[in-house]
Amino acid sequence: MEPLSFNRVEIDIAALQANFKGIQQTAGQQVRVMAVVKSDAYGHGLVECAQAIYEAGGRTFGVAEVWEGVALRRAGLQGEIVVLLGGAPESYGEIIRHNLTPVVYDVDCIMGLSHGAARKNTEVMVHLKVDVGMGRLGVLPAEVESYVSLIKRLPGISLSGLLSHFPVADETGAGEKTREQLAIFRNVLARLQKKETGPFVAHIANSAALIYFPGSRLDMIRPGISLYGYYPDASPARAKSAAPMLQLQPVMRFKTRVVQVKELDAGCGISYGHTFVTRRKSRIAVLPVGYADGYLRKLSNRAEVLIGGRRAPVCGRVCMNATMVDITGLEPVHPGDEVVLLGRQGDALITADEIAQWMETISYEVLCLFGTFNERVYINK
Repeated sequence: MEPLSFNRVEIDIAALQANFKGIQQTAGQQVRVMAVVKSDAYGHGLVECAQAIYEAGGRTFGVAEVWEGVALRRAGLQGEIVVLLGGAPESYGEIIRHNLTPVVYDVDCIMGLSHGAARKNTEVMVHLKVDVGMGRLGVLPAEVESYVSLIKRLPGISLSGLLSHFPVADETGAGEKTREQLAIFRNVLARLQKKETGPFVAHIANSAALIYFPGSRLDMIRPGISLYGYYPDASPARAKSAAPMLQLQPVMRFKTRVVQVKELDAGCGISYGHTFVTRRKSRIAVLPVGYADGYLRKLSNRAEVLIGGRRAPVCGRVCMNATMVDITGLEPVHPGDEVVLLGRQGDALITADEIAQWMETISYEVLCLFGTFNERVYINK
């Protein structure tokens, strides 16, 4: 079925699968890869991306909430699905029913899962989260052994993983802090091994740690942004120097089309507030995209788009459903012509990192916005 919207987000399945395989090759075949597909796969499509990664060899998936794991199971996805935020009491039944693996960091949750699984005469696997410096979810390192002991004592529940998370692994000059946090995590692991707690998978490395701290890969890594073709610090050159074999391909392309072209004299104001006024006789193209489509108002008078393989600047304020661009210096532009907001057109390229600079944010947010608020089409399956 053809898209019904002027705006279209294309998701390149072949690029996604190539990124996954490249990440696996970089980590080594002995290291498991948890493909992080939470938050609708960063705007790329939860079910479609998870299925494509499974076809490429992925067998472990990370989601944020229980409903995402349930959606994957209902779509027929096999493998382990780790729920990174854990679950509320009302979700324990769904966790057990759909064989999900919740992350735990709370006694009440551990007790509730144990009770629910024991009543069903089954067992739920859990990963215990340790806070080694993120200041977010997780038990403190000194508390880990008591939590592990509790899990071992209870029926219907087993420890299958121990994880933590790095807060600054992507930042230049923060290596010492990351190495200190890795040392804390390794110390926790060493203490548990002495107590013969049984086999479990240890994981702490995100996309940044995969690239810049290879010693953090341990049993499993959790790539997120790198799956979708971007480097966590918006620095491809630095990343390629650290991990030259990892060549990522952007997975998302966002395009629209011209709906009107008009000629205006010098001195004409454009859009709300007339924050842009033509300085010469100008040709202006109107695009049917705006902040309701994730193309934020922050891009007003900052962003550029591609038309005919050349850049055209956004002029005036981005509206809810419309954006104007100055096409005065371009070859003739007509209604219906393709406009690329994110991605490649001919030899020209606009990346999510560049758009993130204009938005004063990060590529993650750009991808989530564009993918969530627009019709998606999957190509190169």
